Amino acid sequence: MLSRVAESVFWMSRYVERAENVARFIDVNDNLTLGEGVDLSEQWAPLVYTTGDQELFTKLYGEPQRESVLRFLAFDPRNPNSIFSCIAAARENARSVRESITVPMWEQINKYYLLVQSSLQNARFVAEPSPFCDLVKHASHTLVGTTDATMSHNEAWHFSRIGRLLERADKTSRILDVQYFHLLPNVQDVGSTLDVVRWSALLKSASALTMYRRVHGRITPDRVAEFLLLDRDFPRSMRFCVMRAQDSINEITGSRPGTFSCRSEQQAGRLRSEMDYTAVDDVVQQGMHEYIDGFQDRLNEIGAALQKDFFTLDTDAETQHQTQSQRMLR
Repeated sequence: MLSRVAESVFWMSRYVERAENVARFIDVNDNLTLGEGVDLSEQWAPLVYTTGDQELFTKLYGEPQRESVLRFLAFDPRNPNSIFSCIAAARENARSVRESITVPMWEQINKYYLLVQSSLQNARFVAEPSPFCDLVKHASHTLVGTTDATMSHNEAWHFSRIGRLLERADKTSRILDVQYFHLLPNVQDVGSTLDVVRWSALLKSASALTMYRRVHGRITPDRVAEFLLLDRDFPRSMRFCVMRAQDSINEITGSRPGTFSCRSEQQAGRLRSEMDYTAVDDVVQQGMHEYIDGFQDRLNEIGAALQKDFFTLDTDAETQHQTQSQRMLR
């Protein structure tokens, strides 16, 4: 298939996943701060840091406040990682390869774009962001389901899945990092009722609470971290995303098991093997923040290798994608 098509499908899927995860960030933070005092109401600033857009936010808005952070992350077209900007970019990528995607996919992404656009002037959003976030998540799930149900599972579909899974793994790691280092500022909070509420909210942000309860029952920080980091079966865990992304790269290259034919395939396989033999105790001993930093670096290396292995180089679109990806780094 044309590298231009592969790249556009990859980024279409990645932008949709990014928009969904920004909605998840907003939703979990709003639930955590609901009804709380000043200390937790000031936890909106870290939300900007998780997306890597703190410099742009400061330039545009100054000191973080709840309303300005919500507007910046949801609707500001000047923020390339806002929900609106991501869906607009996804729609543009879909438009450029309409001949390679299905009619139901194109219709759904248009509905998604119009949904977000119509919410730009929603006065109730700042007071109650959760309904809008739910709509974004539902629209994303509908598009993913439409893609899986109507698109042949060929190379284009695999590139779409790779983009979605790499973005999902990155955002799961980021929201886990936020919980460890921003939402638990005081040691005395650990093990408290408030601590359980926070970890429950974290699991809800990844739609993981029900599955976690069935696997582990009682909520503890280490078990939550293990579930979101290393669970083999949960579709939003970091390990699951890496496993399935590597499977799709192997399908594209046609390499035999245990071999690789390109740099991205090698890097994805190496990261998967390391996670296969990693225990949560190893992560805690190394330091959660340090482990997640290293994991995100590895994901970006896989993304850069995919660019060199499969996509067109030295184009305006490629430069834009790379710039926006780097903005998501710490």
